[in-house]
Amino acid sequence: MRKGFLILIMSLFVFCSAAYADLVDNNDGTVTDTKTGLMWQQAGAGTMTWTAALTYCENLQLAGYSDWRLPNRNELQSLVDYSKYNPAIDTVAFPGAMSSYYWSSTTSASYPAYAWLVSFYYGSVNHGHKSSSYYVRAVRGGQ
Repeated sequence: MRKGFLILIMSLFVFCSAAYADLVDNNDGTVTDTKTGLMWQQAGAGTMTWTAALTYCENLQLAGYSDWRLPNRNELQSLVDYSKYNPAIDTVAFPGAMSSYYWSSTTSASYPAYAWLVSFYYGSVNHGHKSSSYYVRAVRGGQ
């Protein structure tokens, strides 16, 4: 009886842990964040300028979807795992993620020639000149 009770408790723990995971690999090149409802491009797109990043995301055809876009600053920052660094992101869900800056679609209010970046080294947020090249990861949903 005691052994059966322990098995039941352990099964519930495993089931609940899996049921409430934030990131789900869709096995089609995308990852869904169950917490935000956003679907992410699993593999990064390399580095490019901000304008090229916007165009890349808007033209992306992935997993049967064509409504991809460059994430805003808050959406991108939602991927940061502050319990990790170098990279500060779930590398099981996002293998090959770079410990570097990624573009957001959010333009700096003070400096329109700059847009906000999220670093996946420590999870810091900064801004970079739109003509510079940084990494890109597309998103869909939300807003």
